[in-house]
Amino acid sequence: MSKILIVCPYPRGIAPGQRFRFEQYLDALQENGHDIVYKAFLSLSAYHLLYQKGRTLAKIAVVLLGYIRRVWHLAAALRADYVFVYREATPLGFPMFEFVVAKIFRKKLIYDFDDAIWIPATSAQNRLAAWLKSPQKVQKNCRWAYRLSLGNAYLCRNAATFRAETWSENQQTTVRLNPTTIDTENMHNQLHPQTQENLVVGWTGSHSTLVYLENIWPLIAKLQQIEPFTFLVICNEDPKPQLPYYQFIKWNTEQEIPDLLRMHIGIMPLHADAWSEGKCGFKALQYMALGIPAVVSPVGVNKDIVQNGENGFLCKSEAEWQEALLLLLRSAAKRQLMGQKARETVLQKYSVKANTPNVLELFKA
Repeated sequence: MSKILIVCPYPRGIAPGQRFRFEQYLDALQENGHDIVYKAFLSLSAYHLLYQKGRTLAKIAVVLLGYIRRVWHLAAALRADYVFVYREATPLGFPMFEFVVAKIFRKKLIYDFDDAIWIPATSAQNRLAAWLKSPQKVQKNCRWAYRLSLGNAYLCRNAATFRAETWSENQQTTVRLNPTTIDTENMHNQLHPQTQENLVVGWTGSHSTLVYLENIWPLIAKLQQIEPFTFLVICNEDPKPQLPYYQFIKWNTEQEIPDLLRMHIGIMPLHADAWSEGKCGFKALQYMALGIPAVVSPVGVNKDIVQNGENGFLCKSEAEWQEALLLLLRSAAKRQLMGQKARETVLQKYSVKANTPNVLELFKA
C-alpha cells in the first residue's frame, strides 16, 4: 500500500477547486490501495476568518500559523510515497515546502493546478501581495515535479515549456491532461425538466469571477424587455446589478444542486485573455451535467467542451449572445434536447467515472 500526502490551501469539502480536482477521487484512491493523508494550509476557523472584513492582525496571525503547520507537515511528507500539491503548499514567497519534498526528501511530487497561476493577477490594490505571491514558484514546481496534473491543454503546453519539454495530447508522460470533472452519479445526477414556466437564466461562481459578468449586464437588461425571465446569481457575494428581474442566492454546499436546478440556461462569459485561456470550463460542466444548456464564450477549453449549436452555444459578439439566449428562452424543446446532449458530453468525457483511470495513473510508478 502506498501513502499519498495531499497538500492543499483549504480544509476538505469547502473549496470548489479542491472538491472537483481531487477530493471526489479520494475514495477511489483508497479503494485501489492508497493510504491518504490530508494536510491543509488553513484550519477551518482560519478559512472563515480570512473571509471576514477587517481583523487584519488576526489574519496575519493565522497565515503565520499556516507556515508553522507546513513545517510540521514535512514529517508526513517524509513518510509518504507521493506528495500531491494542489496549486501551492504556501501562499507567499519561495516554494520551500515543495523544494524540500522534491529535492531533499526525493519524494515523488505530483503538482496539480487548474488556472494559469503563473500569470500575476495584479491590480492597484494588490501589487504588493502579487509580488509576495511569487508567481515564479509555478515554474519551479513544474521543473521539480515527478508528474504534473493539469486541467486543460493550454496549461499542459505551458507547463511543458517550463520543463523545457514539448507536449501533445497523444504523447503524455510527465505532463498529463487531467480535466476538471463532475460527479454525475452522486451529485450532478439529475436532469432539468426544462418546462416553459418561470424561466431563469443563471450564473454561478466565486466573488473573484464576478468581473466576467460586467460586460453582460446591459444585454441581460435588454433581453428582459424582450422575453420575461429572471437572472439568477449563485455566489458568495451579491453583485447587485440593476436588473428588473433578479435573484441572488448565497452559495452553500448543501443546496448547490437544488440551486443550480433553478436555472433553465447557464452562462459563462469570459474575457479573451491569457488568464481565461487557463480556465477549465467548470461552470459550463456543472450546467451541462444537469441538462442545462450552457451559453459560453469561445475561450480556452470551452471550445473543446461545447460544440456550437449541438450541446450548447459558443458566443463571441453581443449579437451572438442575444440570438442564442432568445432561441433557448423561446423553445423548451430546444433546451431539453441540447441539455440531454450536454449531459451526454459530460458523462463520456468529463465525469468522475470516465476520468478515474486517468487519476489512478498519476500514482503509478
